[in-house]
Amino acid sequence: MQRKVKSRAWAYLGLALLLVLVLFVCVAIGSVRIPLSALVKTVFSPLVNALGELFSLPAWQDFGQDVPDTWRTILLRLRLPRVAVAMLAGVALSLAGATMQGLLKNPLADPYILGVSSGAAVGAAAAMLMGLSWNLLGAFAIPAAAFAGGIGSLVMVYSLSRGGGRSVLNMLLAGVAVSTFLGAVLSLLIFFSGQQLQQVVFWMMGGFSGCNWFHFLSILPFLAGGSLVIFWHSRELDALALGDEQAYYMGVDVERVRHRLLWASALLTASAVSVCGLIGFVGLVVPHAMRLIGGPVHRNLLPAAALAGGIFMAVADLLSRVVLAPTELPVGVITALVGGPFFLYLLKKRRVS
Repeated sequence: MQRKVKSRAWAYLGLALLLVLVLFVCVAIGSVRIPLSALVKTVFSPLVNALGELFSLPAWQDFGQDVPDTWRTILLRLRLPRVAVAMLAGVALSLAGATMQGLLKNPLADPYILGVSSGAAVGAAAAMLMGLSWNLLGAFAIPAAAFAGGIGSLVMVYSLSRGGGRSVLNMLLAGVAVSTFLGAVLSLLIFFSGQQLQQVVFWMMGGFSGCNWFHFLSILPFLAGGSLVIFWHSRELDALALGDEQAYYMGVDVERVRHRLLWASALLTASAVSVCGLIGFVGLVVPHAMRLIGGPVHRNLLPAAALAGGIFMAVADLLSRVVLAPTELPVGVITALVGGPFFLYLLKKRRVS
């Protein structure tokens, strides 16, 4: 038992260190090559300079002064916030996917496949077409509209599949039906978007171009709130994964906990979709991969999925920037190339027909 705990702790530590390493690598690589030493100096110079003034160390007070202002601007205002937002989106989608898979007892559950991402996209696009942008008002209104669309689509899928016992097939069919309908609604909104057509279409393709610290701070409260609810109910989520009847006899208020987790999953999905558009399969691939490390117990799985989700999304964003540089691919294309075959593998493995 202690050996398993130690191995799991080492795995979490490895994921955390890999997350930091990926952060530095993704920020350093781009159209303008910046040495890793310059990145380290730029990030840590405020702390080192403050310590130098505090302890009267002249050498420390000049730390990072040799980094050109152009490099500093690129790192702090362009790349670092973009990678940070990508990691937050990866964390949100991975946690939402892991929660849905446990809650619905469906290994193929995912915000994208079940139509939650499409609903959130409709809500966010509608808010944008109403004239809202990423200012003080839009920073709350756009994620809130995405949340309303996401929870609405989730309720539709959940209700449509309820009569058939929420089997894998029923959930997939309901998700496809709702996604198709919402895709038509989204196309209609684009048709009437007028001058905002380019903005909405580019956002729909999925990506983090133009993301800044304002986007990061805007979605951080939504991510924190949704994650807190999910982690708080991790034990109840284990019970619900066994079935409603078993969870009831274990003392779980089934309906109340289910509704809280559904709302939290929709909130996480909405926070990601509101800034990066439609990026699929993250919530499907990452939780399955992390079950090899954290196991099926959610108090172990959820932290691993969160860390790995940030890593996966940051790497996908990096590939979108460098594969066809200087042309930038949509991040959704990268995740679909990975997640699509993985989804077909799971579908074949489950022998769904």
